[in-house]
Amino acid sequence: MKVLKIATAGSVDDGKSTLIGRILYDTKSLTDDKLEAIEEKSRQRGFDYLDFSLATDGLVAEREQGITIDVAHIYFSTPSKSFIIADTPGHIEYTRNMVTGASTAQASIVLIDARNGVIEQTYRHFFINNLLRIKDVVIAINKMDLVDFSEEKYNTIKSEIEYLASKSEYKGQNLTFIPMSALQGDNVVHKSENTPWYKGETLMHHLERLDVEDINDASQTRFPVQTVIRPKTEEYHDFRGYAGKIYGGDLSVGDEIAVLPSQTKSKIKTINFFDKEFKTAKRGSSVTITLEDNVNVSRGDMLVKVNEEPTIAKQLNATICWMDKEPLQASQKYYIKHGVNDAQAKITQLSSIIKTDFSGIEENPSELVLNQIGDIQLKLSKPLLVDSYKDNKSNGSFILIDSKTNNTVGVGFIK
Repeated sequence: MKVLKIATAGSVDDGKSTLIGRILYDTKSLTDDKLEAIEEKSRQRGFDYLDFSLATDGLVAEREQGITIDVAHIYFSTPSKSFIIADTPGHIEYTRNMVTGASTAQASIVLIDARNGVIEQTYRHFFINNLLRIKDVVIAINKMDLVDFSEEKYNTIKSEIEYLASKSEYKGQNLTFIPMSALQGDNVVHKSENTPWYKGETLMHHLERLDVEDINDASQTRFPVQTVIRPKTEEYHDFRGYAGKIYGGDLSVGDEIAVLPSQTKSKIKTINFFDKEFKTAKRGSSVTITLEDNVNVSRGDMLVKVNEEPTIAKQLNATICWMDKEPLQASQKYYIKHGVNDAQAKITQLSSIIKTDFSGIEENPSELVLNQIGDIQLKLSKPLLVDSYKDNKSNGSFILIDSKTNNTVGVGFIK
């Protein structure tokens, strides 16, 4: 069964957790004991309705404050598809959590409170979806029951989001607008009679028909070698395989490949997965590859098709989301982790802070603080095999690590 990974985003009290709880309830994905606990807790709080947010807000602080703090992953299935939802926090101080939760998403749901319309946090959430190049974004205009299911209010919000989309440099995004009430269930799983003017699909019907596109889809194939397999048995004494995951395109027996960074050429002899052998392996497959020639390949090397080589670079231009309490400043040194490779990295220039309301940039700032997004230049201690993030998400992203604390302090997207 295919799996769709979804990230949610929304401002405080826009109803993210309630929406997910409603989906779980209406798709009958809640266990009996979980449903009983929600019913009991709702009664204790004096509600005359089920508080579906209790299905996802797992931390004590979340339940006490009625907010989402951490990224929660929720798993459920329908007869046609499986889903993983990353319930990410909406507060500005948790921007880093949203970037983390949305980094592996194939689709996104941005909630907007119909009473408040598009606000500053909406800009930020929409910007991050564009930064991460999430192709399918649902704009869930929630709490329509509190504005009498007003078509005029729906159209106003829709127009504002479409204006934001026109200012984004990422033009490959598909926007879907759905008016709903997560609390009452309107247009979530079941079609609502309260919105006769809305001719579109329910949220779940839309999600079920979305193509499950690999987030690592790209035009060029990348096979970073995770490990070299040399069995110490008599039967496989001469076996030398290279294990890893295929990103971008497919690989087939007979394909001519280049080993990077050595530039050695060879052809694929076999493709194996455990005890099975395949003629072709699709992108996203974790396999072991053998080559026709006895060439030198080590962990951290990359196999690519001839004439599809990535850039070999010791200097990078990148957009970065800063995730540490200590600000980023020019001339600071970190470790960069790029796939299976790492190197020392020095920030040679902090070029700008990108304003997440699409209003422009602040040039030549002195520092980048927690949850800010900016453009930087890095100098590396050794060359890395990279692509731009827009061409290959897996090979175009990295993290920065503070060598003193071992904390992940930033996540970057190569330009």
